[in-house]
Amino acid sequence: MQDARHWVSDLCGDIGRTDLVECAQLAVSELVTNALLHGEPPISVRVRGTVEHPRVEVRDSSVEAPILPTEALDRPETDDLLLTFGRGLSIVARCSDAWGAEIEDDGKVVWFAPADDFADGDGVPGVITGTDRHQQRPAPTRDRVRIEIRDVPLALYVGFQHHFRELRREVRLLSLAHESDYPLAKDLSDLFSTLDRQLRDGIGVEQIDVALQQGLETTDLVVHMPRAHASTLSRFVQLLDLADDFCREERLLSLARTPDQRRFQTWFLTEFVRQAGGEPPLSWHATSPATQNELLG
Repeated sequence: MQDARHWVSDLCGDIGRTDLVECAQLAVSELVTNALLHGEPPISVRVRGTVEHPRVEVRDSSVEAPILPTEALDRPETDDLLLTFGRGLSIVARCSDAWGAEIEDDGKVVWFAPADDFADGDGVPGVITGTDRHQQRPAPTRDRVRIEIRDVPLALYVGFQHHFRELRREVRLLSLAHESDYPLAKDLSDLFSTLDRQLRDGIGVEQIDVALQQGLETTDLVVHMPRAHASTLSRFVQLLDLADDFCREERLLSLARTPDQRRFQTWFLTEFVRQAGGEPPLSWHATSPATQNELLG
């Protein structure tokens, strides 16, 4: 916890935001303590966002949502430990311009945008997002299409997953913390969530996990998904291009994609659109640089 306080303090100084040091130290102390008491290892701390709007994130491997201060204090049966936990998050609320938790498949990120002064009263309310990932999937529709994605390079696919996960979180939290400064972030966040759900429901994780466990470099994916969903994934390509523009303008700290990443992602997502329209599969290995440039438009 002491290391986290010093690290966040030094980083605020490095980016010229010494006005945020006191609140950043207080809030990160509470979140690291909560992660140690209630979360699961490994626990990590990082700073994201921008110099103008930095954001501190504490990640652990538990998918249990934190108990918001009002929830903890409103429960008559809550024991002393949970009351302390609730009060700890109350400190975070008073040290922040915005704060909350993002629940992911393999853990959660509790985040806050440090304020330049400790607030009176209850502070800002926390927002928990990502819980819809653990809800039951919708029933399949009859109009489904079989998609064959051939010779998927696993290293590029795993990189795609990591890059998209970072972007999705960045845009979602930017929209929650600073929607008035970045009104487009809310629209991007909603679109990210919709298209991500469509893609995840179709692919699943089992095919990729098996291929990785076998040590393969490439694999074929067979995906069944509603034809309408497959047809709309072209919007994903446009969305990723727009996110690259955000990154280049330093409105997001995530890096813009490399040319190889962009070529792969465009080919991968375009295969859903092509095959939903009745065209045959086009293998990654069979696509020439010229063909990949055509997909990029």
